[in-house]
Amino acid sequence: MERKILSFLIIGFICLDIFSQDLIHSQENSLMPVGAYYYPEHWSEKQWERDIKRIAELGFGFTHFAEFAWSRLEPKEGQFDFTWLDRCVALADKYSLKVIMCTPSPTPPAWLTEKHPEILIVTEDGFQVKHGMRLNVNGMNPIYQYYVKRIIEKMAEHYGSSSVICGWQLDNEPHYEGLYDYSPFVKGQFQRWLKNKYTTIENLNKAWGAAFWSYEFNDFEQIDLPNPKEHNNNPHAKIDFKRYSADAIAAALRFQSEVLRNKISSKQWITTNFAYYKFLPSVDLFRSRQDLDFASHTMYLLSTSLDYPKGNLANRLGSGMELSFSSELARSIKGYTGIMELQPGQIDWGAWNSQPLPGAVRMWIWHSFGLGDKFVCTYRFRQPLFGAEQFHKGIMEPDGVTLSPGGEEFVTAIKEIKKLSLEAERKSEIPIELQSRSTAFLWKQDNLMSLETVKLTQQWDTWEHYYTYYQKLKTMGVPITFIQESDNFDVIKYPFMIAPAYEMVDNELILKWKKYVEDGGHLILTTRSGMKDNNSHLWEALLQQPIWELIGAKVDCFDQLSPDEEANVFFDGGDYTWNVWGDQLSPFPGTKIWGVYSDQYYKGKPCIIKKSLGKGAVYYIGVISKNKDLEKRILRKIYQENNAIILDLPDYFFVEYRDGYWVAVNYTSEAVNAPIKDRDIIVLGTKLVPPGGVVVWK
Repeated sequence: MERKILSFLIIGFICLDIFSQDLIHSQENSLMPVGAYYYPEHWSEKQWERDIKRIAELGFGFTHFAEFAWSRLEPKEGQFDFTWLDRCVALADKYSLKVIMCTPSPTPPAWLTEKHPEILIVTEDGFQVKHGMRLNVNGMNPIYQYYVKRIIEKMAEHYGSSSVICGWQLDNEPHYEGLYDYSPFVKGQFQRWLKNKYTTIENLNKAWGAAFWSYEFNDFEQIDLPNPKEHNNNPHAKIDFKRYSADAIAAALRFQSEVLRNKISSKQWITTNFAYYKFLPSVDLFRSRQDLDFASHTMYLLSTSLDYPKGNLANRLGSGMELSFSSELARSIKGYTGIMELQPGQIDWGAWNSQPLPGAVRMWIWHSFGLGDKFVCTYRFRQPLFGAEQFHKGIMEPDGVTLSPGGEEFVTAIKEIKKLSLEAERKSEIPIELQSRSTAFLWKQDNLMSLETVKLTQQWDTWEHYYTYYQKLKTMGVPITFIQESDNFDVIKYPFMIAPAYEMVDNELILKWKKYVEDGGHLILTTRSGMKDNNSHLWEALLQQPIWELIGAKVDCFDQLSPDEEANVFFDGGDYTWNVWGDQLSPFPGTKIWGVYSDQYYKGKPCIIKKSLGKGAVYYIGVISKNKDLEKRILRKIYQENNAIILDLPDYFFVEYRDGYWVAVNYTSEAVNAPIKDRDIIVLGTKLVPPGGVVVWK
């Protein structure tokens, strides 16, 4: 078994090394090149060479052009000007920098929006998003696509064979401003999408349960967009609109990708920088899996709307959990990823904008390194003097010549990683302990859409549920890969699989789960799993009955408590409080009871169980604890009893492995000892890691 794991991992690391060499030829010895966004259109032409030269002098290996520059590339309809960008590409080449070139589609020029206002999106309030905002157009509108295709083809013909251009970024943080588009164009597109999916209106009425409240239609043209402002309350229509939107965003990226593929060198790759998944439910990375060479991602750790650790320094250290989740999800699309936007300091668009703790920016870069990111790019090199992000810090202060505190930390991290790269043994063998705890996280965007559409309690938060299990797995040092139902459930690669609140299932998936477990896998399911079919209908059966045989129990019912009420669960010798959701289970003979309720009228009723099946086991966790300690204890017990070698880390202290090195980073507000053994060699930092600190060892 171990040989098979090693073979798989060796192949993966070979692919990653090739990717790194293709990205930055001037830093071919670097394990993780670092780049910086530069917007020449924002600065005097007299400063371009000074700035680009400075980017190189500071140790950056690449830069990033043109994503918002359509008005300069095509100042008037059909009149193209690449001379200014040619000069910047030439300067990058002069100073041995590679360039990521971007399609300028997120910000159409004024002449285009004036001529064709019908390409603009409409918010749920009925307002058209006007010129001057990014992502204000619908990428599937054929009128818009005509102009997008033309500008991309011109750029590709110009730069598609350039050895300076390492790759292309499509659009920017693809989504709709306002999340969804309620324009007349989308209404027609949605109707056609529904007709293609359901073929007949009778099929749609059945799938939507349209007999309820006389919601039935006679033809597809009667269907309007399920706008929440108009009090449309059919959950199935809402879910389908979310599905359509995700398909449309992916199709718009596919359109651009195909245009580029026909024009650029095979040595240039194509990606896009996906942004916060939590806030963009209609953006599904896996829908673009076949259209990108890899998925990159954006990360602003001090955004006040992210999941933060506890502690008085939390708002200065940022959400390391979000960085980890974002990186591992993006990496799962094609096997590798990179951060396209990483803040170099204070941002200016949060509810409040704290200064990062000294050392935190450096820690974020090292965390990305530990996670295996193939590159990091910072947004941005120079702090803008005007526009919507004037106080968003850059590598340079507003004078353009003075390094900012975050810029100094970037330079420090670049030097440290370069030094490490020269000494790296480039090991392809992964430690056995890491293999023993490798875990698949089964991901299905439609489940997220369904769960967030019908929450059943105002306290339900799908993302919090996902994050709870993800974060508790990271306290054990678990490497996580997100997979789809269509992927192989390979017990050798993934001895553990978790599918939190996996609500919509079918018989094919249940059989696939069963085989995975029989072959020796350890499957972890949580509350709400198997509750519905893929139309988000309840089964015409008892509650969650299709998975009873799999989990080894009947799900009798579930309970929810009021926000100010607490109850208790007894597990492994201790009591844990719960509040949001609790399943009541009746185990079948042979199923082991792990946890029961300590109070309420159903005191003693099981809620946590284990069923052995073939060489493996299924674990069902039917309760959500209040402080999440219960979930951590359950996961530790599952992994330990199945011979996984796990760590015992506090929340928000992360340990990762790459290229022969262990990396630990500390997002907590207290100093933490890293799990370094006596025989290990520390190459950077100390065993006692301060808040915002880093230690690297081998």
